[in-house]
Amino acid sequence: MPFIKSFPKAGWRLAKIAVGGAILTGLAVGTIAYAQTKPLATVERVELDKYLGVWYEVARKPVSFERKCAYNITATYTVNENGNIVVDNKCYDSDGNLQQSLGEAFVANAPFNSKLSVSFLPEGVRWIPVGRGDYWVLKLDDDYQTVLVGEPRRKYLWVLSRTPEVQKNVMQEYLNYAKSVGYDISDVIYPEHR
Repeated sequence: MPFIKSFPKAGWRLAKIAVGGAILTGLAVGTIAYAQTKPLATVERVELDKYLGVWYEVARKPVSFERKCAYNITATYTVNENGNIVVDNKCYDSDGNLQQSLGEAFVANAPFNSKLSVSFLPEGVRWIPVGRGDYWVLKLDDDYQTVLVGEPRRKYLWVLSRTPEVQKNVMQEYLNYAKSVGYDISDVIYPEHR
């Protein structure tokens, strides 16, 4: 360590700064890791009849299955003859072509209805409990106008709204909440609605 011998005070200061920076980085990483390993809480209860209908996607983390979606991303929820929820996801690609994906959601924690399991397998085999994705309602306003949806590994995240536009303070409130429960929101996408 010739630098420290030549400049003892400066060398020790740099070493202290480096150690301090490493400690702060470690604390930040540890805090994020703790938030991500802490069990993810959902809202207490979802009234499905109020939740049904059209939702506009106003923010999301990047997901491979939406890579073709350029604008006007919506999710419409209705009840089917089995009492499960039909999921009708639609968007338009960059060429203006409609993209659609139909699935079925099964309530995983009745009667609270805040955890759903969603399948986009062919209709005849959706009853098989494989290939399903978690759809957890993490934050929902009392009027069912804005919702934060995610899953326990914190890989997927959506902010949905009953309208294509959300006030900035509302969006920030929902994203801040997502961050507080361990989501990395640095890569959030805000889809366009035309």
